[in-house]
Amino acid sequence: MKERGGSDAAKRAAGERAADAVDDGDVVGLGTGSTAAHAIRALGRRADAGLDVVGVPTSFQSAELARECGLSVRTLDDVDGVDVAIDGADQVALGSGALVKGGGAAHASEKVVDADAERFLVVVDPSKVAGELDRSVPVEVLPAARRPVTEAVSALGGDATLRAAERKDGPVVTDNGNLVLDCAFGAIADPGALATDLATVPGVVAHGLFVGLADAVLVGSEDGVETHEYAGE
Repeated sequence: MKERGGSDAAKRAAGERAADAVDDGDVVGLGTGSTAAHAIRALGRRADAGLDVVGVPTSFQSAELARECGLSVRTLDDVDGVDVAIDGADQVALGSGALVKGGGAAHASEKVVDADAERFLVVVDPSKVAGELDRSVPVEVLPAARRPVTEAVSALGGDATLRAAERKDGPVVTDNGNLVLDCAFGAIADPGALATDLATVPGVVAHGLFVGLADAVLVGSEDGVETHEYAGE
């Protein structure tokens, strides 16, 4: 699944503004994707200037970038908790702060890290903003569970498609060794209810609906950053 367009300047503005919110001594969840990558690079520059931070990456990709930027990398088991997580989204409903994530197939780890954070900052460009979520929801599934999960998604009113790899034959395989079904439901009137339904399907490792997790959404543009605050959970 390819991301919808959004200028690099807008992504950079959001990522760098989120990186500015990190304090000395923080443990930072490092998201996956092009906008989160700008935050990681900004944190690397701040670390070069003396900022003391530890990063908890959400994917192999973000771990590699963090190391390239000179950041200290740990796992969740190595830290007492995450102070702030910075991550992107494939779509965000600004009214509720509900998200669709998983375009990079890292949403299982992202959800664990983002939910563990004291503060979760979502960084996006304007192309990711919507009044109502309507993008396909990525669902990571155990390989043996592809058929029954596909049938369960159909019973919930969705259409599940196995995500194919772009530069090799066969499907996308996640960092966890699982498959990804992209599940189209059309406009999602109640993301919380659908999130609960998907989470109860046997064989589902994680779905890409993030509901009640975001503390703030930072929408970058060429003119600056617009911040939307939420209560979170």
